[in-house]
Amino acid sequence: MTLADTLAPYDAALALLRERPLVVLTGAGLSTDSGIPDYRGPGSPSRTPMTYQEFVSGPHARQRYWARSHLGWGRMKGAEPNAGHHALARLAPDLLITQNVDGLHERAGSPRLVALHGRIADVVCLGCRTTSPRVALHERLTTLNPGFADRHAAAESRPDGDVDLDDTADFVVPGCAGCDGILKPDVVFFGENVPAPRVERCYAAVDALPGSGGALLVVGSSLTVMSGFRFVRRAARAGTPVVIVNRGTTRGDDLATYKLELGCSEFLTSLAG
Repeated sequence: MTLADTLAPYDAALALLRERPLVVLTGAGLSTDSGIPDYRGPGSPSRTPMTYQEFVSGPHARQRYWARSHLGWGRMKGAEPNAGHHALARLAPDLLITQNVDGLHERAGSPRLVALHGRIADVVCLGCRTTSPRVALHERLTTLNPGFADRHAAAESRPDGDVDLDDTADFVVPGCAGCDGILKPDVVFFGENVPAPRVERCYAAVDALPGSGGALLVVGSSLTVMSGFRFVRRAARAGTPVVIVNRGTTRGDDLATYKLELGCSEFLTSLAG
């Protein structure tokens, strides 16, 4: 592919997206510039996420989950929004749908946002359904497991906000401070459904695009999971232009008006001007 072959669809995609209403769908590829590993991009680590059914199966599974997630959160909470997050905040699309749970869009100031899979900065009790800040649980886990983070400082970070670690048998996991129930990150695990009100809000924004002359922009997602791909499929079915910016193939490539193999921050910064 020549430079001209690359620039032609790049310029055309920018021209298509500018000065029109947008719905934007983002995935893990947007956060790699913030130091958070990608799921399926080049060089991504292997990934075997815990399912909801496994999480609720017993205390040993939750011990393994929270030990690994405790270390991962200790690192992820220090990540900062990158140029792509800030560019999207300036663009302020009609709706920003993110598959990411890292909270970086919120911190960058994006005004109209649906965190499709929740936020890892929140914790929910499966008993009384009380939500609480993850930072409070992190402090409890640190107190209950002194020296744990230092002993496993070399563990490799993984895309789900945890680390690659098998030595979790001695990790102490507390219950809910209110009812001693099971604590879970307030995110959608594999095996759970995205809450219906979130899905309906996203569908409504996508469905409004044909009437407003708008477009759907996908940034940093392989669209492998249906939770995001369904919006691309719905937009394409309605004749809405779809632009996908992602390094590597995606499930929606055949539906895209333009597919660009580019870095997310680079493209978004150009689009935001």
